[in-house]
Amino acid sequence: MTYEIMLVRVRPGSTLEETVERLGAGFDSEAEPAPLRLTAAQRAAWERIVSRVARDVGPVDTEEFRYGPTLETVGPPGRVQLDYCGDTATVEVAYCHAGPAARDLMERAYRIARVVEDESGLTGHDFEVDQPVRTGDPARAAARLSGVTDWVRQHVG
Repeated sequence: MTYEIMLVRVRPGSTLEETVERLGAGFDSEAEPAPLRLTAAQRAAWERIVSRVARDVGPVDTEEFRYGPTLETVGPPGRVQLDYCGDTATVEVAYCHAGPAARDLMERAYRIARVVEDESGLTGHDFEVDQPVRTGDPARAAARLSGVTDWVRQHVG
C-alpha cells in the first residue's frame, strides 16, 4: 500500500475534481491497458522532469515500461517513485516510514511533484490530506504517512 500524490492535466473549463472524476469513470480494472505512446511534447517534458529531479533532489533510476516511464529516487531517506503517463502522473511513497524519516521523504515527494507540475503543466493534488501540491505543506503529508505507518506497525506487525 502506498501514499499517493496525483497529478492530472486539467482541461480548460474543467475543475480538478471533474477531471479526476472523468478519469475514474473511464477506468476499468479488468481491462488490459493499452501501451503508452508519449507524444513528442510529453517525452520532452519527461526528459526535463528526470533531469531536474536528478539535479534538484538527488540520484534517480529510470525505467521504461509498456505503460509508461518510471523514476525512483536512490538512497536515503528512502524510495519515492514517479509514474508518468503524459496527461497523468503519480508520486508514490510506501507506508513504512515514520517520524523524521517520513518528514524527509514527504519533502522529497513534494519537490518531485512540484517539478512535474513545472515541467509538464499537470496539476498535483494530495488527496490523502486534501491539499494542492503547489501550496501544500509536506509536514501535513508526513504526519499522515507517519500515523498510518505507526498504526500498521501496531495492528498488523
